[in-house]
Amino acid sequence: MDVKTIRKDFPILNDERIIYFDNAATSQRPKCVLEAIEDFYRSRNANPLRGLYRWSVEATDAYEAARHTVAGFIGAAEDAEIIFTRNTTESLNLVAYSYGMHFLKEGDEIVVTVMEHHSNILPWQAVCRATGAVLKYIEPETDGTITEKMLTDAITEKTKIVAMGQVSNVLGVSNPVKRAGELVHAAGGILVVDGAQGLPHQATDVKALGADFYAFSGHKLLGPMGIGVLYGRRALLEKMPPFLTGGEMIEYVKRDSATYAELPHKFEAGTVNAADAVGLAAAIDYIRELGYEEIAAQEKKVTKILLEGMRSIPHVHVYGAEDAEKHSGIVTFHVDGCHPHDVSTVLDEEGIAIRAGHHCAQPLMEYLQEKCGMEFRATARASVYFYNTEEEAERFLEAAKKIRGWLGFGT
Repeated sequence: MDVKTIRKDFPILNDERIIYFDNAATSQRPKCVLEAIEDFYRSRNANPLRGLYRWSVEATDAYEAARHTVAGFIGAAEDAEIIFTRNTTESLNLVAYSYGMHFLKEGDEIVVTVMEHHSNILPWQAVCRATGAVLKYIEPETDGTITEKMLTDAITEKTKIVAMGQVSNVLGVSNPVKRAGELVHAAGGILVVDGAQGLPHQATDVKALGADFYAFSGHKLLGPMGIGVLYGRRALLEKMPPFLTGGEMIEYVKRDSATYAELPHKFEAGTVNAADAVGLAAAIDYIRELGYEEIAAQEKKVTKILLEGMRSIPHVHVYGAEDAEKHSGIVTFHVDGCHPHDVSTVLDEEGIAIRAGHHCAQPLMEYLQEKCGMEFRATARASVYFYNTEEEAERFLEAAKKIRGWLGFGT
């Protein structure tokens, strides 16, 4: 991969004063994505699915073509198994409210890990409060590893749902999602996968993974903000009631009843986000052209430099595996005596953008503080993508060496 050439595809990266190391929060967008969105609004801006005139028909065709692109990209059996949402959070809430609220009962169990993003915890807490089901947590090793014993101890005949992130947004570890699916299926339950941090970095076939539901966001995958995806097996989606009701998700409405539309439109109430769906399809085409092997190779190069360099800096502590290949481009750390917010602020003065805080993973922060003696219930996180360079990593390391000095701790 010629990274310098690749970077020319991303207009925002023309400003070389900024090192963008917050890719786990949101990626940047290539020109082809920006142009696809602009072209939609310039040439076929009409409400899809509702008009019989040319622009509306073309908008509908573009929207459904985007659905087809997504289905092929993740290996769905058919386009109707792809539901467009706003983001991963909405996708997971859809499953929790339309499936969990209706098919779980008192005494049933939902298994999650302590590493989950809040989006994969809060909806299940709500399900448990409403149904009497029990929420169980798997606590990993301190580097994020989930062992076979952890899975078999947690997943029992009472388990009706396992909801697990494909990749941790803090530790970067890839979780044993497929094995969890095998165990929960044997118990008669289902597997819900949060793919927000996984799909940007690794090719995924939802059928091979054993996912009954798989959620991801466009904005972490080079696509626009405001467009997300829920994949669901048809057999499950068919028996679930709609999450939202209103326009376009119906076949017929009477004063006291309604007949809902067929999949996937049953779950897409109101005017759809067609332009951003088209932008997401353009992002997927871009990733396909690059290839995941090339993407992973560049990420690993940059991540290895960051990990090895930071471990050699006094007072800097890195969380997660020793092996750079197990970080999915995520390097989470803290600097002795320095609150992560202060670390982020001083790095910003050097033109380096990182994330600081609890990363919407407060149960994991509490766990790491207990197990690792972490100073604050928060960390700093540098996260890279394929358009980041080795030179940027070296500039980051030079700045990291000076953080304590900048914050008044001396050299």
